[in-house]
Amino acid sequence: MPNRPYIVGNWKMNGVRATLPEARAIDRAAARYPDVSVGIAPPFTLVSSLTDELSHADVGAQDCHAEARGAHTGDIAAAMLADAGADFVIVGHSERRSDHGETDAQVKAKAEAAMAAGLGVIICVGETLEQRDAGQAEAVVSAQVDASLPDAGLAAESAQGRVNVAYEPVWAIGTGRVPSTGDVEAMHAAIRARLVAALGEAGKKVRILYGGSVNAGNAAELLAVPGVGGALVGGASLTAEGFVPIIAAASRNDD
Repeated sequence: MPNRPYIVGNWKMNGVRATLPEARAIDRAAARYPDVSVGIAPPFTLVSSLTDELSHADVGAQDCHAEARGAHTGDIAAAMLADAGADFVIVGHSERRSDHGETDAQVKAKAEAAMAAGLGVIICVGETLEQRDAGQAEAVVSAQVDASLPDAGLAAESAQGRVNVAYEPVWAIGTGRVPSTGDVEAMHAAIRARLVAALGEAGKKVRILYGGSVNAGNAAELLAVPGVGGALVGGASLTAEGFVPIIAAASRNDD
C-alpha cells in the first residue's frame, strides 16, 4: 500500500545461497510489522530463490535493461525479472550512474520498461558532495527527478504505489555520513514539488525514500522527518540483526 512506509534493502553485490537464512529471518520480521512494507533487492542470482522463500517481503532487482530482449550480453530485461517473480526494480542508483555512466534518459527508459513488465520501480536521485558544497544540491536533484521520472501518462500507476523515488546523497552512501534532518526535509520537499509538477495529484502519493548510511541507530530520526516515506538501506540490510530494527523504527514512526 502506498501509504505505508517502505523499507527496502539493497544488497548490492553481496549475497549467495548461504545468505538465504538472513532473508528468511527478515521475512519473518516483516510479518510482525504489517504496517510497514518491506522489500529486499538481492543480486540477480538470488531473485528467483528469494521469491520462493519469502512470503511477507517484496523481492526486487537492482537494475534492468531498457529493451525487452536482444543482443545485450550480461544484461537482463524487466520481463525476465517479472518471470523470475520479482516485484520491483531499483533504477538509477548512484553507483550505476557513476560506474556505468547511466544518464537520466537511460534511467527513465529503464523505469518505463520495468513498469511495462508489471514491476514497481524505485528511481534513485542524489547529489555529490561537490554539488552540495556549491549550493547546487536541490537544483541537481530536481533536474534528475524531472528527467528520470516515467512519462506523466503513468500517473495512475504512481497513485497505486508502483513508482517510488529514493533520495540518496551520493556523499552519504556507505560513508557513515548523514545530512541533517533539516537538509533531508528540504530535499524531500523539493522532490515532492517536482513530482506534483509532473504528475499532478498523483505526485502527492509517490513515496519518497531516504537512503545513505541508514542504520539502526539513526533510522528512527530519519524516518520521522516530514516527507520521508521510507528508507533504501545498503549495508545494514544484509543481516536481520541490522535490518529488522530499521523496520521496527518505521513501524513506531507510523503509529
